[in-house]
Amino acid sequence: MQTSRLLADIGGTNIRLAWQAGPDGPLQDIRVQPCGDYPTLTDAVRDYLAQVAVPEPREGAFGIANPVTGDAIHMTNHSWNFSQRAVREALGLQRLVFLNDFTALALALPRLSAQHLRQVGGGAAVPGAAVGLIGPGTGLGVSGLVFPPGSADGVPLAGEGGHVTLAAQTAQEADVIALLRERYGHVSAERAVSGAGLVDLYHALRQLGQCGGREVTEAAQVTALALGQHDALALQALELFCGFLGSVAGDLALTLGAKGGIYLGGGIVPRLGAWFDGSGFRARFEGKGRFQGYLASIPCWVVDPAGAPALYGAARALDLAGPGR
Repeated sequence: MQTSRLLADIGGTNIRLAWQAGPDGPLQDIRVQPCGDYPTLTDAVRDYLAQVAVPEPREGAFGIANPVTGDAIHMTNHSWNFSQRAVREALGLQRLVFLNDFTALALALPRLSAQHLRQVGGGAAVPGAAVGLIGPGTGLGVSGLVFPPGSADGVPLAGEGGHVTLAAQTAQEADVIALLRERYGHVSAERAVSGAGLVDLYHALRQLGQCGGREVTEAAQVTALALGQHDALALQALELFCGFLGSVAGDLALTLGAKGGIYLGGGIVPRLGAWFDGSGFRARFEGKGRFQGYLASIPCWVVDPAGAPALYGAARALDLAGPGR
């Protein structure tokens, strides 16, 4: 008899939930719920279970936009704080696996079909070589996969690469980073390459140019101004964003030796559509001096989040954890 499984992808803004009748089964009743609508993670999950009325799940796997280093979790980009054990007991689960959301997405990469990927430059992936994963959303997720001999699925890397120090390549970028440093102290990649980062880039350019612009509070407002109204300042902010992303993604490719390709996840890049392909991302990705040729051959793919790949990755993590976890 198969055991029903509860799956979640917990971001700083939304939680995506689904369930499986058993291992390798299709995802059912996928729902997206705003995290801010619920005081706790348990409340969000209980509301989902009440909505879909599924058979009572006995196992669960939750990917979360946060380091998972012990029982206690304090979310970086949201207010939820909880004990993994307490959540498992409150939901009546026999087994519950927590993992970083980008570790979950990395586990799904070998199983993604061509219809969920769009290539942005580069050549063909080298079979068996490491792959990198990076994606701006509420924060900046970073992971990857390495493939030991005989491994088809790969071993995911659990890290916090979104918090590496951001470097400038132009005088304007240096000026922008200086303004961010005044506000935040340490300027990580996530401070610019994320939803909140895009807003900060826009306002930094307003300040540097001493021009009017508009008050914005959300990344969607900047992208709407840029792509919908062709607003010059918003377009400049979006180009800055894509340039920074290209530089950080190129750093990741060099660090991992990611001849297997770089995957671009998260919620922001897919929404930019074909505009992103013509942005400065690829030039900045390859612009690493003596290693430009090395990077020019590496393919980058934009991952379509519509297929809920991180949920499949969470299910894969449950399989790998084995019984009794």
